[in-house]
Amino acid sequence: MNYLAHIYLASHSDDAMFGALLGDFVKMDGASKFALPIAQEILLHRKVDSFTDQHPIIQHARSLFAAPRRRFAGIALDIFYDHVLIKHWTRYSDGDVSDFIAGFYQSLSKRRDQFPPTLAYAVPRMIEQDWLGSYADFSGVEIAIHRVSSRLSRNAELLQQTSLDLCSSYEVLEQGFIDFFPDLLDYVVQQRKLMLAKTEL
Repeated sequence: MNYLAHIYLASHSDDAMFGALLGDFVKMDGASKFALPIAQEILLHRKVDSFTDQHPIIQHARSLFAAPRRRFAGIALDIFYDHVLIKHWTRYSDGDVSDFIAGFYQSLSKRRDQFPPTLAYAVPRMIEQDWLGSYADFSGVEIAIHRVSSRLSRNAELLQQTSLDLCSSYEVLEQGFIDFFPDLLDYVVQQRKLMLAKTEL
């Protein structure tokens, strides 16, 4: 899952959404530096990624990518799934996606003193270029893939070319997300119950 999906899954509080975003910007041992509600979401972020990677629907989706590019399928799918989430937002939320994103940006802007260096670099660009809202159009997916590929030291062109696979299998991949996401939602609910039980011991 990419930024928007993680934030949506944690949308029960501003602390949780911040922690969900931090999951991509702190190391494995970095969660302990934050307050418990934030730290729990950093750890849950990792669990969500692991659950997603191992799910049969996602494994099948990866198989649809051309062999030379398959190593980058996970990155491309994460970004593409944010596009599908926005496209089908009303399946999962009664609120407007633009209001949701704007509210998150506003909350995020108030936490600059908590940003690790990598996030401090990314957030101004995320807000100015509206990374989350840009996924509404497939062109935003292509831009995000190119942005990630620019950070690779080798084989950047293979990641960029995953857009071809996304286009050629668009409908199958879209339906795959729709079929998979309820399983992920159930998984997150169960993981939160386990976390709550541990804090009550």
